[in-house]
Amino acid sequence: MSKKKPIIITCAITGAIHTPTMSDALPYTSDEIAKQAIEASEAGASILHLHARNPKDGSPSVATEDFAIFLPRIKQATNAVVNISTGGSLTLSIQDRVKPANTFSPEMCSLNMGSMNFSFHPLANRYTEWKFDWEKDYVAGSDGNIFRNTFRDIKEAAETLAPHNIKFEHECYDVGHLYNLKFCMDIGLFQAPIFIQFIFGILGGIGPEVDNLVFMKRTADRLFGNNYQWSVLGAGAAQMPLATTASQMGGNVRVGLEDSLYIRRGKLAISNAQQVAKISKIVQDLGSRVATPDEAREILALKGGDRVSF
Repeated sequence: MSKKKPIIITCAITGAIHTPTMSDALPYTSDEIAKQAIEASEAGASILHLHARNPKDGSPSVATEDFAIFLPRIKQATNAVVNISTGGSLTLSIQDRVKPANTFSPEMCSLNMGSMNFSFHPLANRYTEWKFDWEKDYVAGSDGNIFRNTFRDIKEAAETLAPHNIKFEHECYDVGHLYNLKFCMDIGLFQAPIFIQFIFGILGGIGPEVDNLVFMKRTADRLFGNNYQWSVLGAGAAQMPLATTASQMGGNVRVGLEDSLYIRRGKLAISNAQQVAKISKIVQDLGSRVATPDEAREILALKGGDRVSF
């Protein structure tokens, strides 16, 4: 029998959806982001997917000075692969969203593969008081946003970041995004092997059912053959069930407070590391092994942590 491939755990530390009111565990200062990222790595995450926040009020930020504070600390304290988001904010241009990756030249960065209605406005009904003034309108107003990722945007991100030899985490929120990715490969924007993040449960994207996971995987197999690696992100309550399923289908997994604030139904997680430790135990209890950062680098053909700019 061939040796079974270890499973890569990605942890998305803070994101740009949840707000400080929703959980005291959500990190937004540079100290909190660095601390939770380091702890998540120690718990078994080999990739750290990072956004920045305004350290004063927790609002999403793409300011390079906000990244510059915590990136060196994380690199010094861990061997983890750093993945910088190019999502950043649902309302900013692609030019603004790629600045952090273009500045710091990480081993990986995310890239959304299509425009979509990306909304989380129902969360606004859960809270009567908010820690910061910006939060309520930001959440409630997301029903009017289109998360723009046109073919022109994707091309600009790919060409801007091409000199850095960055591996993209291609975020696909629906089956059409897989076809977008295939088209972009056909015109030479991306080269195999690629890394796809199947995303389920975002309002505006494909639903978090196992049938949809199987369908997305079959479609990717047909489009990309053996020239890709894949991972699964389940939003909210779908996080652990879909991650568990993906791990048994030969995929990799993503957890973190960006994607879900909970450790189980009705119970808020106390940290990103708690979620990583839980999925790590599940993966190992079911007979698989968690990948180290260097194994993740080998599996994904990354350039190496010595070639970043932080």
